[in-house]
Amino acid sequence: MYVLLVASAFNSLTQRVHAELRDHGHRVAVELALPGTPLADAVRGHRPDLVIAPMLRTALPEEVWATHTCLVVHPGPVGDRGPSSLDHAIRDGEPRWGVTVLQANAEMDAGDVWASVACPLPPVGKSDLYRGEIADAALEAVLLAVERFASGTWTPQPQAAGRARPLLRQEERRIDWERHRTADVLRALRAADSQPGVRDELLGGEWFLHGGHREEALRGRPGELLATRDGAVCRATADGAVWIPELRARRLPG
Repeated sequence: MYVLLVASAFNSLTQRVHAELRDHGHRVAVELALPGTPLADAVRGHRPDLVIAPMLRTALPEEVWATHTCLVVHPGPVGDRGPSSLDHAIRDGEPRWGVTVLQANAEMDAGDVWASVACPLPPVGKSDLYRGEIADAALEAVLLAVERFASGTWTPQPQAAGRARPLLRQEERRIDWERHRTADVLRALRAADSQPGVRDELLGGEWFLHGGHREEALRGRPGELLATRDGAVCRATADGAVWIPELRARRLPG
C-alpha cells in the first residue's frame, strides 16, 4: 500500500513507523502538518491508500478524514481521550497504560478503534516513556492496524465508553514545595518532561523545571535550595529532596 504519514514533526516515533512500514513492503511518504500549510491539498496530491498520524498536535481537517481513512496514534488506552493523556497517567502513578490506533472523525480521540496495545508504565520521565514503552506499543499497534486495514475484512470497533480529560495546564502541574512529598514532586516533573516543563518561582524569577531525580541524603526546609552540581540544583521537598537537571527561563514580552 501507499501510506502517507502526517505528523507535526519527523520525531523518533514517526521515524520508527516510517522505517517499519517500509520494511514491511509499503511505500511510505511523510507530510508535515505545519502552521499555514494547506494540509488537505497536500494529502490530495499524494492520493494515499491510507493516512496515519503518529504524532499530531492538531486535529486533522474534515476535508482529509472525510475522504481518506485516517488512523491516529493516541498515547492512551481505549476510552481515555485528550491531549494530556500520558501526562495524566504519569502524574496519577498509573502502573500500566497503552496506545490506541483510532480512526479520525469529528470528535477528538473518539473514533473507532483499529488496534490497542497495553504496556507497562515505569516511574521515568515522559520523554523516556515516549522513546521506550510507549513507542514500542505504538509501533505494534500501528502494524496491527495496517495489517487489518490491508485485509479489507476488519471492522473497527466503536468506543462504547470513555472519558475526555482536558489539557493539563500549568495551574494543575504546580508544585507546592511546602506540602508535596518527593514522590509527588517527581511525578509532576516526570509528567511534564520534556514539554512543557513545570513552571515555578525560584530566586526571584520564573522558570520551567525539566527532569527530576531523588536525593537520598540531603535534607532542608521545604523549597530551600540545598546544593548545585554540574548545572543541576537540589531542592528540598516536604519529606526529602530532588535534583532538577534543567531550568529554562520563562520568556517575557520583548
